[in-house]
Amino acid sequence: MKSLVIVESPSKSKTIEKYLGKDFEVVSSKGHIRDLATRGKGGLGVDVDNDFDPTYVISKDKKDVVKELKKKAEKVDAVYLATDPDREGEAISWHLADELGLDLNSKNRVVFNEITKEAVLNAFNQPRTIDMDLVKSQETRRILDRIIGFKLSKLLQSKIKSKSAGRVQSVALKLIVDREKEILAFIPEEYWTVEGIFMNQGIEIVTKADKYKGKKLEMKNEADAQKVLDNTTGPFDISKLIRKDRKKQPKMPFITSTLQQEASTRLNFNSKKTMRVAQKLYEGVDLGGETQGLITYMRTDSTRLSHVFVDAVKPYIQETFGKEYVGAYRSGKKNDNAQDAHEAIRPTSIHHTPESVKQYLSNDEYKLYRFIYYRTLASLMSSAVYDSISVTFTQNDYDFNGTGQTLKFDGYLKVYDYENSTDKLIGDLDETKQYSADKIIPEQHFTQPPARYTEARLIKELEELGIGRPSTYAMIMDTIVKRAYVTFEAQSETSRTKVFKPTDQGSLTNDKLQDHFSSIINPNYTSNMESDLDKIAEGDENNIHTLRSFVDKFYPLLDEANEKMEKIEAEKVGELCPECGGELVYRNGRYGKFIACSNYPECKYIRPLAGKERPKPEETGEMCPECGSPLVKRKSRFGTFFVGCSAYPKCKYIQPKEKKESKKESSDEQES
Repeated sequence: MKSLVIVESPSKSKTIEKYLGKDFEVVSSKGHIRDLATRGKGGLGVDVDNDFDPTYVISKDKKDVVKELKKKAEKVDAVYLATDPDREGEAISWHLADELGLDLNSKNRVVFNEITKEAVLNAFNQPRTIDMDLVKSQETRRILDRIIGFKLSKLLQSKIKSKSAGRVQSVALKLIVDREKEILAFIPEEYWTVEGIFMNQGIEIVTKADKYKGKKLEMKNEADAQKVLDNTTGPFDISKLIRKDRKKQPKMPFITSTLQQEASTRLNFNSKKTMRVAQKLYEGVDLGGETQGLITYMRTDSTRLSHVFVDAVKPYIQETFGKEYVGAYRSGKKNDNAQDAHEAIRPTSIHHTPESVKQYLSNDEYKLYRFIYYRTLASLMSSAVYDSISVTFTQNDYDFNGTGQTLKFDGYLKVYDYENSTDKLIGDLDETKQYSADKIIPEQHFTQPPARYTEARLIKELEELGIGRPSTYAMIMDTIVKRAYVTFEAQSETSRTKVFKPTDQGSLTNDKLQDHFSSIINPNYTSNMESDLDKIAEGDENNIHTLRSFVDKFYPLLDEANEKMEKIEAEKVGELCPECGGELVYRNGRYGKFIACSNYPECKYIRPLAGKERPKPEETGEMCPECGSPLVKRKSRFGTFFVGCSAYPKCKYIQPKEKKESKKESSDEQES
C-alpha cells in the first residue's frame, strides 16, 4: 500500500520520508491552504445571521499546491495529515481533509511533538481522527479576529486614518499607551538612604539603615537622614546574626513565552528571530548525513517533561556530574490559561550536546540550542546551595542590615551559566564584640516612573494577563510596529535595551478605541475570550453561542461609534500633488511622518519630510559576485551593519560575515 503524508513545512518532508520508508510519500501544504473569503455581507466571509456559517476560499498562492495534492491523493491508498500539534495545525488538517474529500471519521490524523525517528514512527502507529473541538476553537478565533479586524479597521481608517485594529493587538497597544501616560503623569518623590560600611578582617561589609525601634525606617528628606547620622556615631552591637543554608532552585524548562523573554534578555534576539531559529531546530538539522529535529515543538505553554525523557536524563546527570547533582523532577505550577497540550521546549536527545552538534549549526542556531539544552538539563539537576549570612548592627535603636553568601554547592549552576553567582563575603563575626562603622554615607534618591515595556516585559505582561497564545506573541509585536502605532528603539543614547513607545497615531488610535470600545478592548474581556476558546477546544462550550454573545455586544458599540466618533481630516501640507493635482497631506508611517497624496490609493505619490531623507547606502568599491552590481553597506533594523547588493530586491546577495552563517538568515537580514 502506498500512503501520502501531508505536513506543513517543506523542510520537514524529506526528513520524515526517510523515517517512514519507500511506502510513504511526504509532501508539504506550505502552511494554510485556504482562508475566509472577503465577499458576502461586510466582506467578512462569514454569514453572521446564519449561525456564522463561514465561506472558505483557497488562497491564490496555494491553488497549484492544492491541485497537486489532489492529484497525489487520488493515486494512493491512504492519506495521513501530519500538520503541527496545535489548534492551528488541527485546523489546517481539517481544511486539507475537506478540500481532498477525506473521510472525517477516518483515523488519518498523526501528531508528534518532535521530529525524531522514534517519535514519528510511534505517532504513525496510533493515528486518530481530526479533533473537531480543536478545529471549532481555532475557527471561532479566526471568525472573531475577522469580524473585529474588518469592522474596527474600516471604522478607524475612515475616521482617523489609522491602518488597523485587532482583538489582541489593540490590547497590547493599550498596555503601551497606558504605561506612557503613567510615565508622563509621574511626579518624582524624594527619599534618602543611609549606608553603613563596616570593616571586618579586611572585608568590607555594606549595610543599610533599615529600622528604628523595630519599625521600618522612612527618610523623606535630608533632615531625616541627618538624624540617623547624628544618632549613630558610636560603636555598634551585633543584635542579630543568622547563618543558614539557602537553596536556589533551577528554573523550569522553557515555554514559548519564557524562551522569547529570556532570549531577548540573554541573547539579544527579538521574538520573531527567536521563533524563526527555533522553527529550524525543530524541523531538523543535518547532523552529518542524518537529519533530525533537535528540539521539541516550540509553541507550547506547558512546563511538563515526558517521563521517557526524564528517565533518560537522570542517569546521564549521574554519570556525567555525580549522584549529588541529580534533582527531583518538578512539573511546575500549571497556569490557568495553559493548554498543556504537549511538553515544554526541550532537546529531543540529551546526548546531542551543544558542543557535539555545533559544527552543523549557524551561530544563532547554536546559541539558541545551547540555551534550550542547558535550561532543560539544569531543571532536572539539584539546587545550588549557598552558605547565607545575615547580620544586623544596632546602635541607639537604629538597625543596619547586611547580608553575605558563599556558594557551598553549585548544583545546576554547574551547567547553567546564564545566571550570575557571585560570593559576597562577610567573614567571621563575634556577637560579643562591638564594631565601629568605617563610613556612614547618606544618599539622596528620587522615585522613578514605571519602565517602558521591552519586548520581554510586554510578552510577560500579556502572558500573565492571559492575552494571546504562544504562537501569537511575535506577530503582535511585529504588527504594532508595522502599523506605526509604536516605535521600538533604544531607551537612551547610552543603552542598547530597546523599548516600545507609542506614536501620536498609536495614542490617538487607543484613545478612540477606549472612548467607544473599552468594554471589549481591555485585558479582562480578551482574557475571558481566551478562556471561552479553551472551553470550546475541550468540548465544554458552544462556539455559536460564544460568537453570538460577542456580536450582540460588539455591533451596538460599532453602530454608536460610526455615528459619534469624530472624523479627523489629515493635516494639509499646502501643496498640490505633482502627479495628480490632489492635496498633499501629512501621514504617519513606520519610520515617522511623511508627505503623501490625499487621493491614495488611486495616487501613490509620497516623499519624505525635508531633512528626513534616508541616507544613500555607502558603496564598498566591490562588485556583487552574483549580478555584478556594486556592493553597499546597509544598516539592518537591529542596528548592525552588513554588506549587500545594491540591486536588492532583484538580487539578494549578502556578503557573509562568517562561514557558518546560513543563506536563509542572510536573506532575512537583507529583507529587514
